[in-house]
Amino acid sequence: MRTIEEIETRATEIDLELEKPEANLEALEEEKRALAAEAEELRQAALAAEEQRKQIAEDKVPVVVIETRESEEKKMTELEIRNSAEYIDAFAKYLRTNDDRECRALLKTENASGKVPVPVMVDEIIRTAWDNEEILSRVRKTNFRGNLKVAFEKAGDVAYVHTEGTSAPTEEALELGIVTMTPANIKKWIHITDEDVAMGGEAFVRYIYEELAYQIMKKLANLVVADIVALGTSNTATVPGAARITEAPGLTTIANAFANLSDEASDPVIIMNKLTWANFQAAYAAGSFAVDPFMGLKVLFNNSLPAYDTATAGTDDYCIVGDLKGAQLNYPEGEGVAIKWDDLSEAEADLVKVVGRQYVAHAVTAPFRFTRIKKPSAST
Repeated sequence: MRTIEEIETRATEIDLELEKPEANLEALEEEKRALAAEAEELRQAALAAEEQRKQIAEDKVPVVVIETRESEEKKMTELEIRNSAEYIDAFAKYLRTNDDRECRALLKTENASGKVPVPVMVDEIIRTAWDNEEILSRVRKTNFRGNLKVAFEKAGDVAYVHTEGTSAPTEEALELGIVTMTPANIKKWIHITDEDVAMGGEAFVRYIYEELAYQIMKKLANLVVADIVALGTSNTATVPGAARITEAPGLTTIANAFANLSDEASDPVIIMNKLTWANFQAAYAAGSFAVDPFMGLKVLFNNSLPAYDTATAGTDDYCIVGDLKGAQLNYPEGEGVAIKWDDLSEAEADLVKVVGRQYVAHAVTAPFRFTRIKKPSAST
């Protein structure tokens, strides 16, 4: 279609041709009428466009934006893959067969030397087991390779006040002890039936890891308690010391144990057998409920400590008061639980043996963060 200017130019040319004697009047008039119609059509289109621009400016007409995108494949992150049902199924198969190819195909990795990452749900199961085990949730944790040596202050002078103009203070005589943390495997194995194996997928993986993680964490908590009970009453070159008092459960027993802690024991708790808790409650009732025997401290229960009534008099520690940050766990291979599978040893009984393993070192690494309470002898 021509522009208005082009139409007007041609109309002027037609007017000039109409004045010539030889002009074809009929044809020229017809062309002139066609030009007029074309010009009117252009003017109407211009008016419509102007009206639309005004309406858009006044927000009366919605603006439709058509966006074109090139199609592209959405890529999942590793975390999303490990959280998918497909990966959980592949991991369940890997546990049963030790064949990790399907897991690695989903992760798009051929790194055969690296460990197969566990599903996200397994990380959550391990973390929940940590949180639910109240002793371990308070212990300091590290992830150093191999044996770990941790220094502690065996003996040292106090700081001095130096007044200007007087002799310089004596240099501190600092003697350090070294705790060597050597990792070992904590193992727990269970039998499962072929019917359990047939569950497959998330239900199977959850069943295995929840049971093994719980039992391993429980054993590790017992080992931390045993480390504390085994401490001497003074620092040595390789083991920090801990205070020890001899008292029966009473209204001031916990207070006396608390008083023997170092200043660095900033978050103390009480650890005891549940049956011992009843002995303290009896003392509480006998005192007409006037004094809280636990001083408002958090009481953690661990039945690897003997109950007061069954503890050996004059020998056994039945209660611990202290700051669990004075103990340490070191995981050279991370905090996960490794799984081994044996479906052959007892195949005739339709049983599968599943072994869980955690590689960890544990020790008390800070002096006098704990006080042990020993049961008095019969004569006492």
